[in-house]
Amino acid sequence: MTATRPDRPPRTEQQVRTDLAAAYRMAAANGWDDTIYTHLSASVPGEPGHYLINPFGASFDEITASALVKVNVAGQVVDGSGARVNPSGFAIHGAVHAARPDVECVIHLHTPWGVALSMLPQGLQPTSQWAMRLYGRLGRHPYEGLSLGADEQRRLVAELGSLDGLLLENHGPLVVGRTVAEAWMLMHMLERAAQAQLRAMAATGGQLLVATPELAALTHRQWVGDGSEWDGDLEWPSLLRRLERSAPDYRH
Repeated sequence: MTATRPDRPPRTEQQVRTDLAAAYRMAAANGWDDTIYTHLSASVPGEPGHYLINPFGASFDEITASALVKVNVAGQVVDGSGARVNPSGFAIHGAVHAARPDVECVIHLHTPWGVALSMLPQGLQPTSQWAMRLYGRLGRHPYEGLSLGADEQRRLVAELGSLDGLLLENHGPLVVGRTVAEAWMLMHMLERAAQAQLRAMAATGGQLLVATPELAALTHRQWVGDGSEWDGDLEWPSLLRRLERSAPDYRH
């Protein structure tokens, strides 16, 4: 994942708020939520070290653009709203945002298929086109319990490096994106790839038709292309139109 292209117009806070609220709503519609837990966060344009996140206690299908809370890297609320956020949850997000100023959005969820995938020693295999989009672009982070102290934060961001995401073992998937749309599409592809792989393993007793490293790498290059088009550029407008038909209040 390369840095933001200079020919792309700068984003506004309202644009980011609207996209992030939409991502929450669509995550809920996909069954990716976990009651009031897990998070999608996004950096605030022009305010380094400040991020938007969901208020603790709200379900994903309740999130609106104005309800999102502005916090700093320590998870402290800085917008004067007095809203409560989940500091343990933002320990992951704050660490990743601080280490990756090139990304706008960080998504960590307990998706059903992503959590199941995180239990497999071999992780994601190049068994579908969805998986090959992420070939060589996912790291792993071993499970260390519920707490996430400074030492584990350092290990986690080192394992992420410049990759597109991590499988947090026995926990769930994490992806990052240069836009909210890109991060959401990467999570979509990861969840689809996990579902396809796990269903095939169940049907065949674990026997899979796995692409060679050379073919998987070629498919990844073909998918990414010259880098001028990012994941989400084409898909996001149509996804927003669908959301407008079902839940237009996300923009409020």
